[in-house]
Amino acid sequence: MSHRPVIPVMLLCLLSACSFFKTTPEPQVYPTIDALPPTATLAPLPTPYPSPTPMTLAGLFCEYQFCIGHPTSMAFYDHLASLNPLTPSTYGNGFLAAYQLPTMLINLIWLQAPGTADPQFLLDTILDDQADTRTGNMDVTLVRGMNVMYTPITTTISPDVAFGGAAAWTCGDRVFAWKVYAPNAESAGPLFEEALARFACIQ
Repeated sequence: MSHRPVIPVMLLCLLSACSFFKTTPEPQVYPTIDALPPTATLAPLPTPYPSPTPMTLAGLFCEYQFCIGHPTSMAFYDHLASLNPLTPSTYGNGFLAAYQLPTMLINLIWLQAPGTADPQFLLDTILDDQADTRTGNMDVTLVRGMNVMYTPITTTISPDVAFGGAAAWTCGDRVFAWKVYAPNAESAGPLFEEALARFACIQ
């Protein structure tokens, strides 16, 4: 029995298969591609960068439409909210506290008082009549348009913090008062200067 007729048939099948797998684009595709407009490479969009912050964010409290500096090892909390969650501090009235026991305690209070230029009344308020005593001279200065009063103090609130300082100032329609209890007299003044240097209120 002869197998010669099988070989030409197999070759024919292989050639047919090869021509089947070759893909030729249909003629109507070319006009569509030619009609597309050329696409230009778009320029990259500018990267938005944040504007520089006028003061460092380390040890800076910002809330109730004002900012104030404080030591980085301490953080202010809302003392009014801790006493009663239903009556937290607001723009018009507030009380913050920060502490690092047993070496330091800072209080900050404020009150909305439009037209008030003399912050003396709030300085009297933040001082404890039973424990705090003013020492030295009262410093009264004008700082960035704010009337500022500062006095060193001694206190009997704790033997660990027998010294300190208290201050009050006006900003916009509010009066602020600040107090620190510290282990030595030398640290109170610089702490207030740093706090006030970074103070800003939104009017």
